[in-house]
Amino acid sequence: MKVRWTIFLFLCGFAMLSYVQRTSLGVAAQNIMPDLHLSQMQIGWLNAAFATCYALAQLPGGILGQRYGARITYTVVGVVGLVATIATPLAPVVLAGTALFIALLAAQGLLGFSQGPVFPMVAAVSQTWFPQRQWAVTNGTISLGMNIGGAMTAPLIVILTAHYGWQGALLWIALPAVLLTAAWAWYGRDTPKEHPKVTPAELADLDERDMAKPAPMTLARMRQIVVQRDVQLLTFSYFCLNYVFYLLGTWSFLYLVQERDFTGLESGFAGMLPWIGAGIGAGIGGYLSDGLATRIGYRWGYRLVPMISMPLAGLLLLVAISVSAPYAAVLALMATFFMIELNEGAYWAATMRIARSDTGAATGVLNTGGNFAGIVSAPIVGALSGAGNWNATFVIGAVFAFVSAACWFAIDPDRRVVTDRTRVSLAAA
Repeated sequence: MKVRWTIFLFLCGFAMLSYVQRTSLGVAAQNIMPDLHLSQMQIGWLNAAFATCYALAQLPGGILGQRYGARITYTVVGVVGLVATIATPLAPVVLAGTALFIALLAAQGLLGFSQGPVFPMVAAVSQTWFPQRQWAVTNGTISLGMNIGGAMTAPLIVILTAHYGWQGALLWIALPAVLLTAAWAWYGRDTPKEHPKVTPAELADLDERDMAKPAPMTLARMRQIVVQRDVQLLTFSYFCLNYVFYLLGTWSFLYLVQERDFTGLESGFAGMLPWIGAGIGAGIGGYLSDGLATRIGYRWGYRLVPMISMPLAGLLLLVAISVSAPYAAVLALMATFFMIELNEGAYWAATMRIARSDTGAATGVLNTGGNFAGIVSAPIVGALSGAGNWNATFVIGAVFAFVSAACWFAIDPDRRVVTDRTRVSLAAA
């Protein structure tokens, strides 16, 4: 097997682990709230703390990841994420009341900061280790790993909680972080040329320009990336998509428990189904986007998937709140998440194509916008759902889905970011 596919498996592992860590709080919330005397609105603020720090860490994470390389970056991600993960179950041992809530906010914020570089670096590593024809596939399939993490979290936390309590459950999920981080620190490398097991044949399949480490980022170059029209449109569209993603990923389990009356282990498996739909969508979407791009060109190849799937996602959200049968609602949520995650490959590959060697920084901008949606959605959904207005939360999500699709009419993946460095390269050519 080519070394790049082993690197790819590590990226899938970090993506999967990141979603186990971030979604565990939402699943454990039904036990945390009565145990720690927290309200649903306070759980919303804990989710907002993660989302805020996660969004703020995207751009710095992408820039620093470009500078220091994937090997150091993912090692730091794993260590800091481990500390944040164990802080949440351990904090109630020594703290109570307001001090405990502040500590939980800090733990969720630290977890957000630790995970900020994960997906910008997924794009940067994909751009360095894989040929362009596989960029959407790699990003989409890694999102499949991410969603497998989200899918396994609900039943895993429910089962572990039954045996060890919610604190023991959260401590157990720290173990994979230790193993994955140690293995990456030993095996990972920044570029194919640095890895002793990469063969000349594998190197020959890659573009020398994409394998090169980017020059250190400057403020002028960063500004040129941020103000580029397509980067801005992709970022806003991704914000709208991720509003729906956060609605489903963070709150669907509580919706199924509170509104659809799922309980016990059944609630864990019902909560798993939307994430399974998301994982299937992410895997298929990458292949679909790359296949369309190869056949009809990158502009419309990347456009078609979100322009079709996002309106369908909006309609399916409305179906989910309209059907009476609980499992029909679960299937509608599963189909919605499928439609949402079909698009991961298209968004990330389009941004990579526009930015090329500045992929880490550009996708940092993209994911900053995407995860700003988590900051916006957490208090809105927390307040509405806490008052029992679940229908309103889903209608708002549907509106965001429609707007996300509309943005793609103006996005052109063939239009590259032009920086001072690009002009120098073109002049030399």
